[in-house]
Amino acid sequence: MRKPRDLLMPSLLALALAACGGTEQAAVPPLGAVATFEVAAADGATGRGWDGVVEAVRRSDLSAQTAGRVIAVEVDVNDRVAAGDVLLRISAVEQDAGANAARAQLRAAEASAAEAEQNYRRFAALANGQFVSKAQIDQARAARDSAAAARDAARAVVAQAAQQSAYTVVRAPFAGVVASRDVEPGETVAPGQPLMRVYEPRELRIEVAVPQTRAEAIRRDPRARVLLPGGREVTPAAVIVFPAADATSHSVNVRVRLPDLDPSPAPGTTAKVVFDAEAGSAGDGGAATVRIPLSAVAQRGELSGAYVKQGERLLLRQLRLGARVGDSVEVISGLQAGDKVARDPVAAMQALAAQRKQAGATDE
Repeated sequence: MRKPRDLLMPSLLALALAACGGTEQAAVPPLGAVATFEVAAADGATGRGWDGVVEAVRRSDLSAQTAGRVIAVEVDVNDRVAAGDVLLRISAVEQDAGANAARAQLRAAEASAAEAEQNYRRFAALANGQFVSKAQIDQARAARDSAAAARDAARAVVAQAAQQSAYTVVRAPFAGVVASRDVEPGETVAPGQPLMRVYEPRELRIEVAVPQTRAEAIRRDPRARVLLPGGREVTPAAVIVFPAADATSHSVNVRVRLPDLDPSPAPGTTAKVVFDAEAGSAGDGGAATVRIPLSAVAQRGELSGAYVKQGERLLLRQLRLGARVGDSVEVISGLQAGDKVARDPVAAMQALAAQRKQAGATDE
């Protein structure tokens, strides 16, 4: 005969299991309709990229070549200039005075040279009748040659003085854009002091350092894509792999020439160069990266994430993002192929809040 305790145990166990099942259903009520997409496997043709800095091929840092006071600045930052345009003027009082003095010395030297030439010719004519000695002829010839040399030296001084005077007007060496202006009217400048910087916006390049183990593959297949800020993607005009590696970092520099762009990226901005030869290579975490739409990314301050659906649950997973291309962004870590991600983070957050509210009501 069974004891009452033995008959009670199965009933209590059944009630406990039923209670557990009811608690689980209350804790995770059905999730509302949330539009999702499945993360696709990374395309092996995307390649691997390295960050670089945009720089101008033609860039000129203009410095003062003479001393003086700045009397006029004709252009400002971001102004477009043509070759030969006046950018800046420096006072030329001393330089003009030196040029005038040099020209006066040249006139005196030319007069002396002309007189010495006439004297030599007279002595040469008298020498035919043996009216002058050979020594006198030699002296006249030497005086003529000395006066001619002094005249040539005076001409060189005039050219030098004129150049110093020309240095007071700073002109654009080529057509381009004024990148910086370092002086203001009224300032006193000395030789070597920076004045302005001009660059050609249509001739830009990016230089990246790649591991020496990757250089040979890029040299064989130099095709590449450049990912610029704002999501623009361009095909470079040329890719040049340097022939030697750096002895310290053991990396090889690769220079990428950009085509003529409008608008052109500003020198100094960062960009990513993706080489087709590196297609399918491992990323930072050893696996190929994936891409998701920018609209699916939830931003929480400086942290980026995405809502991943697992059954009737929505989990906010932190992401490490890479380059942005158009309406999509590279996910370096945080997602993998097969994950179901909510298309709209706001709708996902609302569905999650409704689910939690329903779970709270069920608990009550």
